[in-house]
Amino acid sequence: MEVGQTATYTKTFTQAEFDLFAKLSGDDNPIHVDPEFSSRTKFGKTVAHGMLLYSTIGRCLGALLPGSGTVQISQEMIFPNPTFVGQEITVHLEVIELPSPDTAKITTNIIQPDGKLSCEGNTLVWLPDLAAKFSDYCYTPPKYLGGAKGHRGLKLGDKVSQTRVFSLEDLFAYYELVSEQNSVILDSVYAQSIGLQGCIVPGGLLGGTVSDILGTKLPGRGTNWLKQKFHFLAPAYPGEEITTSVEIIRLRPEKDLVNLRTTLTNPQGEVVVDGEALVWVSDLEKN
Repeated sequence: MEVGQTATYTKTFTQAEFDLFAKLSGDDNPIHVDPEFSSRTKFGKTVAHGMLLYSTIGRCLGALLPGSGTVQISQEMIFPNPTFVGQEITVHLEVIELPSPDTAKITTNIIQPDGKLSCEGNTLVWLPDLAAKFSDYCYTPPKYLGGAKGHRGLKLGDKVSQTRVFSLEDLFAYYELVSEQNSVILDSVYAQSIGLQGCIVPGGLLGGTVSDILGTKLPGRGTNWLKQKFHFLAPAYPGEEITTSVEIIRLRPEKDLVNLRTTLTNPQGEVVVDGEALVWVSDLEKN
């Protein structure tokens, strides 16, 4: 692994693939699956789930770090432009730093044919074939000053939690959808060889549980995801009940923006993934 090393992956999503990811994640936000609803929004047509885009980043990591399993420490993403159904995208990864002998920091950008970015971000990963580790990082949301107590029927402190159990069949369906290459997801022998109990649920599906809540419950249908930070603190396994919680921590009516704390925990009460989302709520469906 060297600074400057790159990998690319080109993909064009169909509506059927949007629909399949909606089924896997539970996020049937109409901006992804309802062409008629989407035609009335600023987008004009259906757009890709943020976590479906993230999944292509995970797939490309397998090309940059081939033949092995990659465990992410963190992932940050900004979605500056929508990715439309039928639009070609190119995932471009580049190693920009080797903070330690066993970690790499990699830019994770998704580029449209005109040069605009669908996603701009970076990830910190453990290098493959090492003993699996997870960060002891503890996320503390910033103390936002000002802001509103309510907006569009939303209130500061509103919170939604729900549980999800991913099966091995879900992992196989995900594998087929994104052409996943990470050994820790589908090769239990390899996963155990680096200290895991077995295959782990990929970040794209874990993030999909956040997407489900954001896009269907809080803030709700029509939500547009702008930014997400994930910190991976423990593995999540198929057959394990994962509880995802989303809480509003800031409302900005003047820009139709909402910040939310996003947390996933396992049955032992351990935080699996922690972070924060920023969403735009101008197109929220009216109840």
